[in-house]
Amino acid sequence: MNETINIVRLRQPDEIDDPLTDVLRTGARKLLAQAIEMEAEAFLAEMRDVKFPDWRERLVRHRHGPERMIQTGIGPVLVSRVKVRDRGANGEADRIRFSSSILPKWARRTRSLDALLPVLYLRGVSTGDFQDALAALLGKEAPNLSPSVITRLTAEWSKEYDRWQRRDLSARHHVYVWADGVYLQARMEDHAECMLVLIGATPKGNKELIGFQTGVRESTQSWRKLLVDVKHRGLQIAPEIAVGDGALGFWNALDELLPGTRHQRCWVHKTANVINKVPNSMQVGVKADLREIYLAPNRASAEVAMDVFVEKYGAKYPKAVDCLTKDQTALLAFYDFPAEHWDHLRTSNPIESVFATVRHRTVRTKGSLSSKTARLIVFKLVMAAARTWRRLKGQYQLPKLIAGASFRDGIEVIELKPQSAA
Repeated sequence: MNETINIVRLRQPDEIDDPLTDVLRTGARKLLAQAIEMEAEAFLAEMRDVKFPDWRERLVRHRHGPERMIQTGIGPVLVSRVKVRDRGANGEADRIRFSSSILPKWARRTRSLDALLPVLYLRGVSTGDFQDALAALLGKEAPNLSPSVITRLTAEWSKEYDRWQRRDLSARHHVYVWADGVYLQARMEDHAECMLVLIGATPKGNKELIGFQTGVRESTQSWRKLLVDVKHRGLQIAPEIAVGDGALGFWNALDELLPGTRHQRCWVHKTANVINKVPNSMQVGVKADLREIYLAPNRASAEVAMDVFVEKYGAKYPKAVDCLTKDQTALLAFYDFPAEHWDHLRTSNPIESVFATVRHRTVRTKGSLSSKTARLIVFKLVMAAARTWRRLKGQYQLPKLIAGASFRDGIEVIELKPQSAA
């Protein structure tokens, strides 16, 4: 007696049957093929005048190249490259070639995936977990995405960093600058390198990274080295005001190399320094009283609120009061600039927010970053964050500052010339 045995393959726990993804991949393949065909037709139309003496077409379609797998954000997609034949070429030097901008000759991944790989690494995914993360995103069959890709990416980041460090700054003008230095522990070393970062606001109100390098500490010498470098590459116009923490050696270097730039102390740093000098039970009240100072509508009100703070806490907590009053001029400098920019000038948080992500990456890898890798990671994170930095409100006020206009309590001071009697 013959029995028919049916073997049914059971779905594995990590397999997902997703017909929607299959539909998307099929549609993506068709759209990609159509786009490549249209690109080839446009190239042939552009080269229509290239003919033989008997008016025959010199360039003709010549089938397709072999199919290859391209990794995309929805998984692998099979595509083939259109080939164009030059029938009248006299040697390789004379040959007219068609190169697709949509599907380069050796491409195996979309550019969005090349961007995905550093994002995974920078956001805390270790190289050991790389394959699992990519499989969850792109499917188990995803090729060309092994953990070794990170090694090649790091080399590319290094080249990009070197090019960026040599770029010309002679055409740049920054009205405001923010400076900060943050320590990161790399490979659990005895000493932590200090990352020195300089961000500037252009006359159009955009924020951009001006300079970045590592130093042993936040010393005047380290900041001087960074400022000398950006000046050597062409940045000669002094900013109107610089924002940073009061403990930086940056201020001495700034006065030496870019004299005339006003100083603005970061209120976030100052608030943290002041409340650390009072008991925990008083910190909420002290923080609220400090807020009354820097959120005052004008300088006079801010000075009154500071006098109240001194009277209220001076007897019991003189160290907290001294910490605040010693930088009074630099803390209230923002009142001499447009009111629309006060939120931007009171803090150096654009830099702090970037380093919060870097610290997260260091914690996830238990300090496994080398000093070189840490520098490249910070650079890539700052450049990525620059795309989403908030544009300055009231950017129309910046040309007025450049032209020499003065502001009092956030409002432009307009001097009326006396009219002589006829």
